[in-house]
Amino acid sequence: MAQAVEEWYRQMPIITRSYLTAAVVTTVGCTLEIISPYHLYLNPKLVVQHYEIWRLVTNFLYFRKMDLDFLFHMFFLARYCKLLEENSFRGRTADFFYMLLFGATVLTGIVLIGGMIPYISETFARILFLSNSLTFMMVYVWSKHNPFIHMSFLGLFTFTAAYLPWVLLGFSILVGSSTWVDLLGMIAGHMYYFLEDVYPRMTGRRPLKTPSFIKALFADDNVVVAQPPNAGIGAGARFGAIGVDPQAQ
Repeated sequence: MAQAVEEWYRQMPIITRSYLTAAVVTTVGCTLEIISPYHLYLNPKLVVQHYEIWRLVTNFLYFRKMDLDFLFHMFFLARYCKLLEENSFRGRTADFFYMLLFGATVLTGIVLIGGMIPYISETFARILFLSNSLTFMMVYVWSKHNPFIHMSFLGLFTFTAAYLPWVLLGFSILVGSSTWVDLLGMIAGHMYYFLEDVYPRMTGRRPLKTPSFIKALFADDNVVVAQPPNAGIGAGARFGAIGVDPQAQ
């Protein structure tokens, strides 16, 4: 069993493995009180006035207390981050890293700007960690890249992956969870999808071209993988409620 887990971990692509490791180490460290979440959360005042720049990164690594919800988010992170890196971004590690960097920047910008707008500033002030939003962004981008995969919800109804973010959003509403985290992830994911996939087809220009200094950090092979529209990729979704429709395989 231990060998199987180790092999699974070693086979993860570099970005997925690094992010998952950092998230688990950070969350475990906070649970054991080795690290304090108060030193990690996003605080614009401390970032600007006290130069605590690390908060711009650490707020994406902490997934709150270690409970069932933490395990589900780790499942989400490991699955969709891995699927994107191994398929849509295969041979383009630098582009994948840039996607995460873009998403983190957009999410941070939304929270900072939202915190300055009257009437809604209090809502954004309560958003201290953006780790769940970044994970939801990856789910959104994956769904856009694999829109025809058939999925099911608790065996009650089936849908295609294009609707996965909306199904998860609806489920959050049903269980009484805050939808702001999901909505922010959808906004960041759609911005990336539009600028990277839609806008270049419309204009021939690619505004999100990965900078050369980021490409220099990764040694990639130029690999392009043509994926069939109904590739059998499991979706194992939030709270284990969503999966691939077996009749669609």
